Amino acid sequence: MKEPDVVIIGGGLSGLSAAIHLATAGREVQLYEKEKYPHHKVCGEYLSREILPYLNGLGITFGSIKPVEINTLVYSSSSGEIITTNLPLGGVGISRYALDNLLYKKALERGVNVIHESVTSVEFEKDKFLISSPQSEVTAGIVIGAFGKRSILDKKLDRKFIKNKTGWLAVKGHYKMDEYPENTVSLHNFIGGYCGLSKTETGAVNVCYLTTYKSFKKYKNSEEYKINVLSQNPHLHNFFQNATSIFQEELSIAQISFEGKSLVHDHVLMVGDAAGLIHPLCGNGMAMAIHSAKMASESILKYASHKTIERIKLEEEYRKNWNKNFRTRLRTGRVLQKILFNPRLSKIPHSSLNVFPFLLPEIIKRTHGKQVL
Repeated sequence: MKEPDVVIIGGGLSGLSAAIHLATAGREVQLYEKEKYPHHKVCGEYLSREILPYLNGLGITFGSIKPVEINTLVYSSSSGEIITTNLPLGGVGISRYALDNLLYKKALERGVNVIHESVTSVEFEKDKFLISSPQSEVTAGIVIGAFGKRSILDKKLDRKFIKNKTGWLAVKGHYKMDEYPENTVSLHNFIGGYCGLSKTETGAVNVCYLTTYKSFKKYKNSEEYKINVLSQNPHLHNFFQNATSIFQEELSIAQISFEGKSLVHDHVLMVGDAAGLIHPLCGNGMAMAIHSAKMASESILKYASHKTIERIKLEEEYRKNWNKNFRTRLRTGRVLQKILFNPRLSKIPHSSLNVFPFLLPEIIKRTHGKQVL
């Protein structure tokens, strides 16, 4: 195989979407992903419909997967008070196990060369990248970083955020509970965090909660934490009393950072969670990851031919488009997080929303985008 035009590090939603987009446009793409497909990932598994027109444009349809249609949001305070609202665009419930594998197969179909290895280093010199893995080295004119929330490569690239320890922990499990409404995604507050529930294409309810490591480490395991902390919310208590766990062990990921991140670092274009992570309570991280891949791909196709790269213009346009589409949404997510994680302040939005019911749709509007074509 000749030298690839683009190397993508990471085969999640953003990495695979960028690979499909660029390969469809005739670029030679090499993608590195250490895991084999299919596999589970810690994720809320709610995909906002805003991104579906773009996926359809890439020739990606769900076919026989049959995602769950979701159009209702239920939010509860830690004491159990409920607010319900319609989701203007809505979304679909689909597991990362199914969605990532679907994108992977499409990438192979479009001619993407997928290498199941970890990248050990990325070096930029004389307008070229040298990408090293345990089995090989390759050079390329463009590199996209799609390696997720926190990676060894972040350390090797000396990214600023990686130096600051963060105390967030996310835990995911799948549960069987037939009574859980298919059309609903629910967010339940508890002291120290919040938990999202929604059904996926298999009929399983995806349960994903975010908490502080400080709160979690007081207990021996996630089961004790569910009993002693999550179940203090009456709605979560009822769910765990009546649901059956499908996973033998829940998946978890620690050291999640919601800090601002560089969108371009040493000329590597960062996409998805490597570029910035919206708080899970906002419910559209999956769509934003895919949208960021679209923006990066379009900038590459505009400013990089097979022989020449207008690198400064490429990077400037990508930063501009990212900030235009995501800056306000990320900022709103950070504000909501501070409110919901403050025991005293967490009572304010509930009393306000009961008096001014238009506020919750406005919050949804500020954290969700328009349809991506």
